[in-house]
Amino acid sequence: MKLPILTHSDKHLYEQIADCLQSLIAEGTLQPGDRLPSVRKLHEQWSVSISTVLEAYRLLEDRGLISVRPQSGYYVKLKLTTAPSEPQQTMPQPNACSVDNSLAFRVICTIRDSQTIKLGAAVPSMELLPLAALNRIMGQVLRQQPNMAHAYDVPPGCEPLRHEIARRLMHAGCSVSPKEIVTTNGTFEGVYLGLKAVTKPGDTVAIESPTYYGLLEVLEILHLKALELPTHPREGLSLPHLEAALYHKQIAACALVSNFSNPLGSCMSDVKKQQLVELLTQHQVPLVEDDVYGELHFQGSRPKALKSFDREGLVLHCSSFSKTLSPGLRVGWIVAGRYQAKVEQLKWVINQTTAIAPQLTIAAFLANGGYDRHLRQLRRAYQSQMTSMIQSICDYFPPETRVTRPSGGHVLWVELPVGFDAMQLYETALTHHISIAPGQIFSVSGGYQNCFRLNCGLLWSEQVDRAMRILGTLIDQQMQSQR
Repeated sequence: MKLPILTHSDKHLYEQIADCLQSLIAEGTLQPGDRLPSVRKLHEQWSVSISTVLEAYRLLEDRGLISVRPQSGYYVKLKLTTAPSEPQQTMPQPNACSVDNSLAFRVICTIRDSQTIKLGAAVPSMELLPLAALNRIMGQVLRQQPNMAHAYDVPPGCEPLRHEIARRLMHAGCSVSPKEIVTTNGTFEGVYLGLKAVTKPGDTVAIESPTYYGLLEVLEILHLKALELPTHPREGLSLPHLEAALYHKQIAACALVSNFSNPLGSCMSDVKKQQLVELLTQHQVPLVEDDVYGELHFQGSRPKALKSFDREGLVLHCSSFSKTLSPGLRVGWIVAGRYQAKVEQLKWVINQTTAIAPQLTIAAFLANGGYDRHLRQLRRAYQSQMTSMIQSICDYFPPETRVTRPSGGHVLWVELPVGFDAMQLYETALTHHISIAPGQIFSVSGGYQNCFRLNCGLLWSEQVDRAMRILGTLIDQQMQSQR
């Protein structure tokens, strides 16, 4: 492709390059989905520095015209040909139910099959994570602190890591000291410890509907009942329904994801978050917050955590680095407020400690200052992959399909007409080595049988696009058989 010759201008050189490429996109020379010239090619053809070319590409990203695909290059952004409708607010059954979610474990076991395209499990591509840097740092930790890295630890955990987490939480609006943080084996353990600290068997916990199946598994293990509440795909939990439940039912605790929830991807506004915390405080009901997706916003600044509005220590804030750095290192935390002593005791009884070497590794990575740069790249990748997946839904799925439009995270919720059987689709898709997460595993009442969750954490590729095309064909075939 022949590129325009740069001319003398009052604009910076990188702005001229960005304007030239923008013109090529506007004229149709570069089409949506096309790969742009490599940084090195522009560097050589226009005799400008590599940093100038990178700055031009960053400007085009800010203009919303291109996106970066790690280890692949820069691409013209896809434009949705037909914007799909979004699901409406959910309306689950109003009664508290005991939990039996054994189906979820069966579904998640498909992760073990290396031949399966994992559109069902909410896991990131390893190519998007700084594994080389983490491996190098872990080697340094083991060499420099050979005894400490293999020693026992006691709650609240590794001090250098807790110090770095306290600094990160300032971005979420939280002012906490390192001593208020207890390290855990991922977010999942934090949620488990938090709920066990504030409930007893037989209690009822108010949750979003649909909700993350892992939370349902925790409720089942702890012999707790779940009260599913209506939830909007953009705005999150319905506060009027929560308020009614607090007045008319015995609610022991509330558990939810306020930032880019799983599976809907909803993100509550700051005003609504404050109202939620104030409402629960009024009734002295503790709130277990899962904020594992909080750092994965696509635009603007990081959304506040619910913990930032807590004035009485009733919010137990849980998160981890599983979605941003490494799922396998299993490094997370809980800020348990007034329940910290109980959480530390439970942590010690259940598994004593979180492995020290992974904690020290992540602490060193955060201290080195590369985390924010990594997050910027990761957010762009997730946003690009989500756009590509929504585009493929437009292209391959029936026009009646509804899909969420999250502003962060990496999951999509797909809704098909009532009567569609997502479990049947799950079984059929597996014969093609494609996994999805059927909707009923996200509900205690067996709802959402016409829905399923998709993972946008996978690096977009021809293989993923082909899997989406096959899913669309299978959906169409099932709908045709039902007519």
